[in-house]
Amino acid sequence: MSRLTKGTGGRYVAPLPARELTAHSADGARLHVEVHGAEKDPAIVLSHGWTCATTFWAPVTRDLVEAGYRVILYDQRGHGRTPAARPEAYTPATLSDDLVAVLGETLEPGEQAVLGGHSMGGMTLMAAADRPELHEHAAALLLCSTGGRNLAQESTVFPFRSAGVRRRTHRLLLTAKAPLGPSTPLTRRALKYATMGRRSDAAQVEACARLVHACPVKVRGAWGRVLTQLDVFAKLPGLTVPTAVLVGTADRMTPTVHARELADALPQPAGFHALEGLGHMTPIESPETVAEVLKGLAAKHLDGADPPVHSNGSRTVSGTEKESA
Repeated sequence: MSRLTKGTGGRYVAPLPARELTAHSADGARLHVEVHGAEKDPAIVLSHGWTCATTFWAPVTRDLVEAGYRVILYDQRGHGRTPAARPEAYTPATLSDDLVAVLGETLEPGEQAVLGGHSMGGMTLMAAADRPELHEHAAALLLCSTGGRNLAQESTVFPFRSAGVRRRTHRLLLTAKAPLGPSTPLTRRALKYATMGRRSDAAQVEACARLVHACPVKVRGAWGRVLTQLDVFAKLPGLTVPTAVLVGTADRMTPTVHARELADALPQPAGFHALEGLGHMTPIESPETVAEVLKGLAAKHLDGADPPVHSNGSRTVSGTEKESA
């Protein structure tokens, strides 16, 4: 049963899906999946990050559905409405297996989609770089606020000069099993500092707090241990589909050093977007920008997708070749 609460948050509250279903992963694990929008519309598949859930994508989902896309979301293991797994089942390979299961359950054979992943969701896409199912279904990818290796060492939540000290303190942060307790002004301030930019408003911080505080402690720690050891960077040469990279310049969890490393290593780079002053939670901090990048990828690489429509009514084929500020 989900521990998420609806709360008050306007655009950050989850929209009702057109349908819900269950995908079964390679080991039989059940994954909660949602489909938003019309079945005839071109598909965009989104994978959320550590301690989040499908609700994380709420404002991006609304934008994409209104623009004529079918949005497919799923809860990673132990998050949202997907049950927790045995500790040994939390691995990069499991991330890959679960993504493949969702693609197989929601897309027709040979049907392509744009795939986007935030944080651990981006790591999921990288972990699946060698899977034929990914290449069957992926027309283009978005790696959003993510990294492929050295996560604890490069994080700047605790900005110690010593790489060794940074690595040790961030490992403690990622693997901590202490309950977060209720959402209070103090905990929200700490969450904003660690994961968001200074311009984030109270509704955005509250939306993130509801998600992070709802993640079970054991799940948070188990996936945190995976992240401290994660190295999927070596798989990037196999990611031979057009891939865009997006990062907030004030991201402390996965700083811009990761994004630039990924962009330099991608076989088919499809744009680098550095969002000035934004933190780690870019799809909540600037959902319009994230949705615009996804629509641009779809317009350029996905059959049947229309160019994105801007608020002034103009259209553009893609904005992914330019760095955003």
